[in-house]
Amino acid sequence: MIYFDNSATTFTKPKEVIKAFIEGATTLSANPGRSGHALSQKVAEKVFNVRSLVCDFIGADRPEHIIFTQNCTDALNLGILGTAIKGGHVICSCNDHNSLVRPLFELEKQGIIEVSVVEPQNRSLLTAEDIAPHIKANTYLVALNAVSNVNGDSADIKGIGELCAKHCILFMVDCAQSAGHTKIDMTSSHIDMLALAPHKALYAPQGVGVFAFSVRAKVNPIRFGGTGTSSLEIYQPKEYPESLESGTLSTPNILALGEAIKFVQYNFEKINNKIDDLATYILFELSRIPNVITYTSSQNINYGVIGFNIVGIDSTTLAEVLSSEYGIYVRGGLHCAGLKHKSLKTVDTGVVRISLSYFNNFGECEHFIKVIKKIAKFKI
Repeated sequence: MIYFDNSATTFTKPKEVIKAFIEGATTLSANPGRSGHALSQKVAEKVFNVRSLVCDFIGADRPEHIIFTQNCTDALNLGILGTAIKGGHVICSCNDHNSLVRPLFELEKQGIIEVSVVEPQNRSLLTAEDIAPHIKANTYLVALNAVSNVNGDSADIKGIGELCAKHCILFMVDCAQSAGHTKIDMTSSHIDMLALAPHKALYAPQGVGVFAFSVRAKVNPIRFGGTGTSSLEIYQPKEYPESLESGTLSTPNILALGEAIKFVQYNFEKINNKIDDLATYILFELSRIPNVITYTSSQNINYGVIGFNIVGIDSTTLAEVLSSEYGIYVRGGLHCAGLKHKSLKTVDTGVVRISLSYFNNFGECEHFIKVIKKIAKFKI
């Protein structure tokens, strides 16, 4: 098996991550913050330590503004729905995933907000110059992804953040595909809200997401229930993080996330140098194969995401053939990113995406290229 679908979720997890997950499900399987006994308190302390670790990792304001969610989609919904202003205007981009786009357009359908979708002048990089003409008097939020999950197209996060700060507009960034590949600093980049998908390039398990926000962002809860605090009150507490974390936390996943971040921090250069080398090789070789179309710019290769098609073959069909006949796992189709495919003009065919992790190797990449050459020549 050759697993090239790491942008969906990384297949191989570091041993430290697996160990922490098992401990969270066995020896540390108590409910943090819900009981006064020693084990509950110990687990609560460990959860807070992970909260602090995430805070430092992304340059956030304070640990209590790190919210553990079900996943990245949940985090994006919290940021978008929790800050919605009736009669307001929000800017997003054609690069964005449906987990960001759909909550925005749901609010627009309900008559609450108006949404503008930005198409960058330079397809491979969304800039502040692309955003600026769309700002209106009632614009209160710019929400977009740092990196496209379809082909790795990116955004100038710092430049756009500076623009938003200048106009007193909240800036929300979906870092699902960028976290682990690029260093994040919410403060210096003027990011007010941020969402993470730890099961991707952070090598954590599925089942936990992260929502982080600055002191400038006032986020209202969108889920209500037990928080382990103020139990006599029938209303949701106002203090963070409890206000935004109703229900039992996924302790095994949170503890594993802590070890995943340590792994990425310690090996950051090694991880990303390897991914850059492998992705550069694949993109170069794909560009030399007749009948192959590539959609990824060489300047975005460091994210390990490459989109391509073989002329005359539907992307889903090619992905199925690679899986069933060659044991190569990629993703075809529209990748939950309809706006991006409209921009790329690939709505009818979709795009084949390969996405790499630290645990892939050159031999796998070389074999993949040989297979694509064969298929492109004989058209399956």
